[in-house]
Order: sequence, then structure tokens, then C-alpha cells
Amino acid sequence: MRGVIEKVYPIGTVEIMNKIAEFVKMQRKAAHLSRERFAELSGLGVRFIRELESGKETLRMDKVNQALAMFGMEAVPGRKWDD
Repeated sequence: MRGVIEKVYPIGTVEIMNKIAEFVKMQRKAAHLSRERFAELSGLGVRFIRELESGKETLRMDKVNQALAMFGMEAVPGRKWDD
């Protein structure tokens, strides 16, 4: 059964959130923004930014997208199919 689940959902929530966390943290640092300044500019809280950058799985997607929008990105639902 595990193989079937992996085929339908090839990347789990943890892996996706870790990739988003890494992207946001890398982009924030490249822009020379502290967490506090990034939170202020994005309209999010510092605690949320900290949780996002740590890869927390249970975050509100509207807020994740609010953070990603700072870098011209958006997380959207979709399927990843093996070629």
C-alpha cells in the first residue's frame, strides 16, 4: 500500500514545506531582510515567519502565499506526475 500512496503523492507535506521554508529563508537573506523587517513588509507576524522558515507543516496557505508573494511566487495545488 505504501508504494501506491507514494505514487499518488510523490512528495509529502514535510518535503514541500521544507522546500518552501528553504526558499523563503534564502530569498529573505539575499534581500538582506531580518525576520522582523520581512514580517513588517509582508504584513505577517515574526512568529509566523519563524515557523514558516522552520518548515512547520500546519500553516495557513493564504499566509504562506503572502510570504511567497514578496518574491513573486505562489504555492498552488497540483499533482506531480512521473514522466
